[in-house]
Amino acid sequence: MTRLHRAFPAMLAVAALLAAPAAFAATTTTPGKSAKPATPVRKPVARKPVAAAASTLTVAEVLQQSPASDWRPLDPQNTLLMELASGPVLIELASRFAPRHVANIRALAQQGYWDGLAIVRVQDNYVTQWGDPDAESADKARPLGSAARQLPAEFSVPLKGLALDRLPDADGWAPLNGFVDGMPVAADPKTGRAWLAHCYGMVGAGRDMAPDSSNGAELYAVIGQAPRGLDLNITVVGRVLQGMERLSSLPRGTAEMGFYAEPAQRTAIRRVRLLADVPEAERPALEVLRTSSATWRALLDARRVRHEEWFVHSPRHIGLCNATVPVRPRAATK
Repeated sequence: MTRLHRAFPAMLAVAALLAAPAAFAATTTTPGKSAKPATPVRKPVARKPVAAAASTLTVAEVLQQSPASDWRPLDPQNTLLMELASGPVLIELASRFAPRHVANIRALAQQGYWDGLAIVRVQDNYVTQWGDPDAESADKARPLGSAARQLPAEFSVPLKGLALDRLPDADGWAPLNGFVDGMPVAADPKTGRAWLAHCYGMVGAGRDMAPDSSNGAELYAVIGQAPRGLDLNITVVGRVLQGMERLSSLPRGTAEMGFYAEPAQRTAIRRVRLLADVPEAERPALEVLRTSSATWRALLDARRVRHEEWFVHSPRHIGLCNATVPVRPRAATK
């Protein structure tokens, strides 16, 4: 069983030192342990500057003119619906990058594992975490049922053969970056590996100190500045498509690492279901922009060089974690 409430916070505290701003990192050190030295800076990768966009369209105009074929529907077998009192949270699962964890999450959802459990931790500028508050109690922990208790780490996948929609913009965390299935991806040709990046809204599986100690029962979503120092250290299982405001606006926990000091402070989870198990008439009707599409490329150009009247300066650059893939209501079929 994942010992998230003891070992995972300590592990995240170490990672936070590498990923977070200095002021934030100073508040997340593990008591009794000294801060570890910063990760060596990667040598800059020579890249050609991103050319100025030829189009004069604004971001809104690009999306308004996008053809229906540039958008894809949700896969009901690959989407979770978490219901809170404040409303739904929709999570798309990253089955290409973490197939065994995603299979386990599907099994947990189909047996109602998270129903009645809680959000147990909200740490400002970091993560919102949910799972079983009694996960470490042998007598009180909720049974995992048919789901596996332990899985191998799924931190990265082979880069070869991966359909990566590359960004030409430099990324200080990896030589290559881009998107696969709408997910932000970093990669290193020297190692031949690619991995999901810890951008805002990404969902990961908590683990103990051992790399292969996660199972998907304890999950968290990034609610702050991208903690990229966690990349390649935790299995990332998906991203929040809708409802981030319901996770990021929760009261911050006052105990160590943002855990709630009292059970009454936790936010209850009404239930979590695979979208395929939700009656079709009740499913959120959404679609996601394809990152292989012309609209996506035009959208990135419109973000690099801004044509809205308000802007007086264009960055001519876009970061991996700022290139958010749009989600919109699905157009009604005639």
